[in-house]
Amino acid sequence: MPTTTDAGAEFDARAFRNALGAFPTGVAIITTRGPDGRPVGLTCNSFSSVSLDPPLVSWGLRLASKSLAAFREAGAFAINILAEDQKELSGRFASGAIQDKFEGVAWHAGHRELPILDGCVATFECDKFAEHEAGDHVLFLGQVARFDTGRAEKSLVFYKGTYMMLAESLLELAAEGRAEPAKLDQARRLVNCMLLRLACQNGSEEDFASIERNIDLIESLVQPQDRERRAEEGLEFFRLITRAAHNEVLVAVSESLTTVMRHVLRSDATLQSRPGLVPVRRRILAALRRRDPEAAEQEMTHYFDVLRGGAKAELPVAA
Repeated sequence: MPTTTDAGAEFDARAFRNALGAFPTGVAIITTRGPDGRPVGLTCNSFSSVSLDPPLVSWGLRLASKSLAAFREAGAFAINILAEDQKELSGRFASGAIQDKFEGVAWHAGHRELPILDGCVATFECDKFAEHEAGDHVLFLGQVARFDTGRAEKSLVFYKGTYMMLAESLLELAAEGRAEPAKLDQARRLVNCMLLRLACQNGSEEDFASIERNIDLIESLVQPQDRERRAEEGLEFFRLITRAAHNEVLVAVSESLTTVMRHVLRSDATLQSRPGLVPVRRRILAALRRRDPEAAEQEMTHYFDVLRGGAKAELPVAA
């Protein structure tokens, strides 16, 4: 039933809050320095862009917040946009029970010595432009002095009172050791084989050309210092197949699995180049271009066998 603010009508604050929650938002940690120079930070999902010229952003803070005085007295603040795997950090800076929120957290000093959190997907280092009281909040406007796009990750998203769940749930399984390699491997095989069949049906030559460019790039990354870039481009190979499938539901599932794989790869100190995968990738692409789903799925199965050491890398597979 609709709830209004008309004169004489009872306004349901909880329903209003729930309605606002229907708009997904990113999650940020706003940081500054207190009068004593100590870092101050809190979790916020009210961050918004305001203007390009000059570059202005805004966020809001409750009048009842214990951190309000620090932000009002400070001449600058930083907005740290969190990645999908930083849910724990969001909870830490939102907790009123933790006295020193920066204890054990990696950060460095930025513009005007602002505390900048490491590993975020983007940061905006701002000089305070203005502040305005608005109801039970203070609206802070900042003029961006410096910004950084950080690492290539999806942002943490808050929706209807909780975090977007699929990728988060998978990451929690991985962190708890319950995303066993065999189960993760099985899930990736099944999802990617479904995507291959759809890509054979729905993919365009432009999609296939993007996959070919990706394979060429992977082949060129042969130096030891290319290890991380090569791993990321290997994940991009699967993302490009996902896009060629043109099915948004499976895209969401595949992207979540990719997030988990990136998490696993970052923690794998033994990660090595597997040149035996290059010809398999090319045979997968050839099968896609022939619109041959059986051959594509066969090659994808072989790909995972090579990846897990279940087959010799040089073993040819009939197309």
